[in-house]
Amino acid sequence: MKRIIANGQILDRGQLVKRDILIENGRVAKIAEDISTDGVDEVIDAKGNFISAGLIDVHVHYRQPGQEQKETIKTGSLAAAHGGFTTVCAMPNVTPAPDSVSNMEALIKLNHTDGAVHIKQYATITTNRGGDELVDFKALKDAGAFAFSNDGNGIQKSSTMYEAMQQAAKLDMAIVEHVQDDALTYGGVLNGGAAKRLGMKEMPWVSETAQVARDVILAEATGVHYHVCHASSKHTVNVIRAAKQAGINVTAEVSPHHLLLSDANIKEDNAMYKMNPPLRGEDDRQALIEGLLDGTIDMIATDHAPHTKADKDQSIATAAFGITGSETAFSMLYTRFVKTGRFTLAQLVNWLTKQPASVFKMRGAGSLAVGQPADIAIFDLEHEHEIKESDYLSKGKNSPFTGETVYGDTVMTLVDGDIAYKRS
Repeated sequence: MKRIIANGQILDRGQLVKRDILIENGRVAKIAEDISTDGVDEVIDAKGNFISAGLIDVHVHYRQPGQEQKETIKTGSLAAAHGGFTTVCAMPNVTPAPDSVSNMEALIKLNHTDGAVHIKQYATITTNRGGDELVDFKALKDAGAFAFSNDGNGIQKSSTMYEAMQQAAKLDMAIVEHVQDDALTYGGVLNGGAAKRLGMKEMPWVSETAQVARDVILAEATGVHYHVCHASSKHTVNVIRAAKQAGINVTAEVSPHHLLLSDANIKEDNAMYKMNPPLRGEDDRQALIEGLLDGTIDMIATDHAPHTKADKDQSIATAAFGITGSETAFSMLYTRFVKTGRFTLAQLVNWLTKQPASVFKMRGAGSLAVGQPADIAIFDLEHEHEIKESDYLSKGKNSPFTGETVYGDTVMTLVDGDIAYKRS
């Protein structure tokens, strides 16, 4: 099938320019100012909207199997397409966990069958994401694992992490970790300022940064590619920056919510603001922004974490950690940072496309170019749009951004040249 996306604008050397895009057999066949429609099956009129390479999210949670009431692979991937994402990387905190070849193969098959976008699957580091029994790294790589993570469960024992890194390094695979020293969280749920205001337990920044400091030393010793999930503290940014300067193979991501919000936004006991790691201080938020700008932090990843209404309809003290992000990330970041001049559009797109593709060696992803898969997102940068709960395709409605007025609404998302999402 041949499709043309006509009358759109793409980024060319940092500037928006008018281009048509010809799609043939699921790939970009031509990009030019004007393309003939002769022999074309369908013409999609982009109406002057921005055409981007499909976005990449290296950190999502699809609760299937085991907690389908929160999210399924189908609903989660449809939500990703709604947000302009065409490739996502699914964390392994499902039941049963992808800690064996049979579990991994079954989950990859389900991802392929039910997924509306490309889904790459993490394997666990240890059996069932707990304890210290390492998985069979080679067997899981051969079964199709994207990388290894115990996301949600930081590796507590140094020797376990050291041995895991040794195994992953031999296979040229990444260790991707939720960094948290459980002994230093003290059962906390909020950062210091918000915890004091609301009379709740504090989760200090040191619980994150101390484990990052440990891990970058182990990464230096093993040579593994070590990736830090959702950095939240200025101290963590400093450790990562120093590690990179020392030549250690460490990369990092930051979530949209840690860029957009600080603990000062938590005015009352509202569990929509409960996530792990928690929102930190304004100085931390600014350090994360600067870390992105200077290359210390490599990419933006949503940590899309859907929960049921019951999970969140309670006090911060007892509610589940996590918020959704797939459907609000681009529009919120574009509105708050590009429209205000803090980031350029090219920078934002880079952190959501080329950077994750490059860091994780994703062939054929993150690039809008002739010969590449036609994974494409079209965004409306000119008109305001209200983020409404009724528009979410995720089962999870747990977002603090509901009700925000934004620019950058997704008009259409194509995966391998086929329409995965179209705005009604």
